[in-house]
Order: sequence, then C-alpha cells, then structure tokens
Amino acid sequence: MPGSDTLRRCVILTEGQTHPTPAKTAAGFLRYCPEQAVALLDSQQAGRDSGELLGVGHGVPIVADVATAHRLGANTLLIGITPAGGQLPQPWRALILQAIRLKMDVISGLHTILSEDEEFRQAALDHGVRITDLRLPPKDLSVNRCRSTRSKTFRIHTVGTDCNCGKKVAALEINRSLKNRGVRSEFIATGQTGILISGKGIAMDRVIADFISGAAERLVVENEAFDFLVIEGQGSLVHPLYSGVTLGMLHGFAPQALILCHQYGRTIMRGTADTPMPSLKTMIDLYERISAPVFPARVLGVALNLMTLTDDRQALDEIKRVEDQLQLPATDVIRFGADKLAEAALKFYQRGETHSTC
Repeated sequence: MPGSDTLRRCVILTEGQTHPTPAKTAAGFLRYCPEQAVALLDSQQAGRDSGELLGVGHGVPIVADVATAHRLGANTLLIGITPAGGQLPQPWRALILQAIRLKMDVISGLHTILSEDEEFRQAALDHGVRITDLRLPPKDLSVNRCRSTRSKTFRIHTVGTDCNCGKKVAALEINRSLKNRGVRSEFIATGQTGILISGKGIAMDRVIADFISGAAERLVVENEAFDFLVIEGQGSLVHPLYSGVTLGMLHGFAPQALILCHQYGRTIMRGTADTPMPSLKTMIDLYERISAPVFPARVLGVALNLMTLTDDRQALDEIKRVEDQLQLPATDVIRFGADKLAEAALKFYQRGETHSTC
C-alpha cells in the first residue's frame, strides 16, 4: 500500500459508474476507511454527495476532475469500480496520467495491471509516485497441501448465492462482532476491496487455477496466531462465471462454518442472461455436500442484503421469513448488525463439531 493509513488521502474514481453495484470498491472504502476519503471523481455527478448515490460516504463530495480533488488534498487516486473482467475503461487512462503528473499515487484493484503498463510505469518513475495493484498475487504460490484441515483456527467462511451479494461486508461485520466479544479474530481478505481495507490478503480471482486452494491454505497458515478467522468469500458455487474460484477457496480454507449470503430480490445471477437463482435451501445443501469429502462444513446462518427494501419493517419481516423457513439465524448485517451470526459461530465452536477427512 502506498504510504500509511494516516497519510493516504484518496480521490475515488467512479466516472459514470457511481452506483453501489459497479462501484463496490468505492462503497467498501467509504464504509470502512472514511477518514481516508477526500472525494469521489465522477464528472456526471459533480456537486452531489457520495452518500446520495452509494448509501455511504455522506459528506464526501463528488468532483468533476482530478485537479479539483488534488486541491482538496488528495494524494492518491483509487480506482473505485469492479467491472466483470476487471478491465480498465480506456477513457480513464488520461485521468490516471493526470493524477500521476500531479504526483498522486495510484491504487487499482482491476485485472488490468497498471504497474505493468509501460506508459503508466514510466510516468510513475518520472514523477516519483507509486502504483499499487491490489490484485497481484504472490509469485511463490503452490498447490494445496491440506494444512488448513490440521489448523487449530476456527474458520468461518462467507459464501454466496451469487457474486456481489455482500460476502465481504458480512465477513467484516462478523469479525467486528467477534472482536467486540473479546475473541482473537481476524478478517481474511480474498478480493481487492478487502485487501484495500485490511492491508493484506490475496486476490483469489487472479491466482492460477491450480494454486487457488494453495493460496487459501497459505492465508490460514499465515494467520494461525488468531483463534478465529473470518474469511471473505468470492463468487458462488453455481455461478457459471466464477464457480471455479469459489470451489478452490472452499477446499483450501477448509472452513468449519459457513455463512450463506444472499441479496433479496435477485432471480437471475448477476452477469448472466438467464441463469436462475437456486433456492436458499438448495444452496445450503450444495455447499455442505461439496465440502464434506475434504472437510465437512456447516451453514450456521444467513446474511441477507436487503438494500432494496427501504422500510425496516419489511426488512425484519423478510428476515423472520427466512429464519422460519431455514431454521437458521438471519440478519442484514449493515442494518441490524452481525451479532446473531457471531453468536451462532461461537456456539458451534463451543460444541466442537469439527473433524478432518483430508
């Protein structure tokens, strides 16, 4: 990461895409690192407040250009979107170069590796700034050696019915709830936004397929000083675009506990034309059955993303409906907290219902 948390002052680039879905990196940063945010950059929304469009970041202005953000004190340009495929929008090249010429560091979570782009690399050298690519994995990864199954850590893994449904936020909030109870717990980042927030982790969707489980195992081994690991999920086991990453992580992390994450109202998987969303019961069964041959895991609760239900009464009714249907605790971790899910994990841990088959 460029600089330290106390020195980094970011303008978050979301040009033309300031919405919670494409700009989830921006939203996550504003939610968990608000003290580091100077402004959002979107010329189409200039003059408005970030909170109006993203639901977080109230008081963070949206500006029209890099120069205005620089005058406000920004010393870092953060790429704030996570498009499918992770490619850099071509019109943004000029904005990035302008930021570099103003001696601003650049942080990107895209699959387009900016530090390997000759024009950006040379500009950064000329102006003495750093380009950080959050998605670049370590170079010394290997295949899985099944060490996670022998780890004494208790591993809670957020998994999804779909991509982009709240797995990172659920993991962060469960970790926070556990820490508030005095548990020695750590959030494990597996995507670019989680790494941006926590300062460490591996972006699993950039890892060579054979090494995904090994990368997951590595994160377990590196964090064995903690009692609980709350692991950010990626994709979905049944998503036709991202299921390979999901399964590799599930086998590599070998979690004892799973939290199923779901966005209310979705019927078709995001990024597909017509792939239907399975029921929550089906997803629970699939996750538990696919984990069993390697290391049995139990779904302990459901984290619902109820952002489309603006009325709290309706949201609470949906939570109760899901709890009654599944006989599991459920919550929207942003609106009502993650205590139910943290308590379910603690109770399961205390019962000691874990064993290895790897």
